[in-house]
Amino acid sequence: MIRLKYMILTWGCQMNEHDAEVLAGMIEKMGYHETHLEEDADLIILNTCCVREKAENKVYGKLGELQQLKSKNPELVIGVCGCMTQQPEVADRMRRKAPHVDLIFGTHNAHRLPELIAEAKEAKSPVVEVWEKEGAIVEHLPTRRVAGIRAYVTITYGCNNFCTYCIVPYVRGRERSRLPEDIIREVQSLGEQGYKEIMLLGQNVNSYGKDLDLQVDFADLLSQVNEVPGIRWIRYMTSHPRDFSEKVIKTIARSAKVCEHFHLPVQAGSNTVLRRMHRGYTREYYLELLTKVRESVPHASITTDIIVGFPGESSEDFADTLDLMEKARFDAAFTFLYSPRSGTPAAQMPGQISMEEKKARFQKLLEIQNRLSLEANRRLVGKTVEVLIEGRSKSDPGRLSARTRTNKVVIIEGHEDLIGKIVSVAIKEAQTWNLTGIVTKRAEL
Repeated sequence: MIRLKYMILTWGCQMNEHDAEVLAGMIEKMGYHETHLEEDADLIILNTCCVREKAENKVYGKLGELQQLKSKNPELVIGVCGCMTQQPEVADRMRRKAPHVDLIFGTHNAHRLPELIAEAKEAKSPVVEVWEKEGAIVEHLPTRRVAGIRAYVTITYGCNNFCTYCIVPYVRGRERSRLPEDIIREVQSLGEQGYKEIMLLGQNVNSYGKDLDLQVDFADLLSQVNEVPGIRWIRYMTSHPRDFSEKVIKTIARSAKVCEHFHLPVQAGSNTVLRRMHRGYTREYYLELLTKVRESVPHASITTDIIVGFPGESSEDFADTLDLMEKARFDAAFTFLYSPRSGTPAAQMPGQISMEEKKARFQKLLEIQNRLSLEANRRLVGKTVEVLIEGRSKSDPGRLSARTRTNKVVIIEGHEDLIGKIVSVAIKEAQTWNLTGIVTKRAEL
């Protein structure tokens, strides 16, 4: 009996990672088995991202590498899907640059993968099926989850915000919320399977429920997930500051399982730039939001995203961003050089910043944030915190890597039988990016 093998290569965010789990579930239901060797694969799917140009370049580079493999094994089926293929003209460009690709499909019709693979095997030319518009949410698709302690659960698809730099609404479609009973049923199943932590996913989780004919919002959903047995910690990604209500803050403050980590992407500290980005809030609103968070959850950590060199960003605008960082005192910040994305309004805006200037500003921002991150971590030295042990440390395999409820990485000594357990750890040292500690108490699970 022939044992068919598959491989999925994924770029991008947690949403893409979870999409890959669903793709794998459908493929395995067809009888395929996963392989980690490209030369052994009968099916290779590239699950793509288009948020930044670098991710797209990696996809085309990988397709170039796979051309030689395809010439050696003509029966190999190569497919490309995800946000990148959902963009206008990408499918045609890909067919020209990589004619050896057998299957191209988008984000809206990923549930049709089994049928598309069958078509690709029979067809004498590439199969291209990219839906222009999103359809209804398809529930109960098979999912092959990554083994471990954390599981992803999508609560919304798409985005309605249309920030001027962002391609996501164009490739993921308009916002659609899953029904709360479907979400809770999935979380309950994950608790029964032994997962300890749930990550609720959406392009903007705070607007959950706005499109449903139900009186339910994100705070209500958090309260419901908090009651599911087995699950110990609840996280969520991503939040839009404009929609982060006081109700959500208070719900998190009184929830035993929702972690005290607030990721609130500010993107810029200048009101002028925020308007050009179409973010829908001011720096004053944002700083007041942080005050409300810290008043309700004093021990919370707050992280953010910042874009450097947005079109038209003056030196004064950039100074406002640095000033906001000092006032906000973020625990960490994910910082990005602005990258024009074709099809977004910002790509056509005047005042594009040179790469040299963007890099210089980026370095200034990084220096400030590194100092703030180290100061935040040093405040934890001498304290005892609860952590969930995730596995072996990638940087130091002889030790274990754990994570606090506030999303800080802690490196500890310990045996592998602690993996997946919640323990108390005394923090002994602080670095910019992580902490080191000693286990003081093993929690009962």
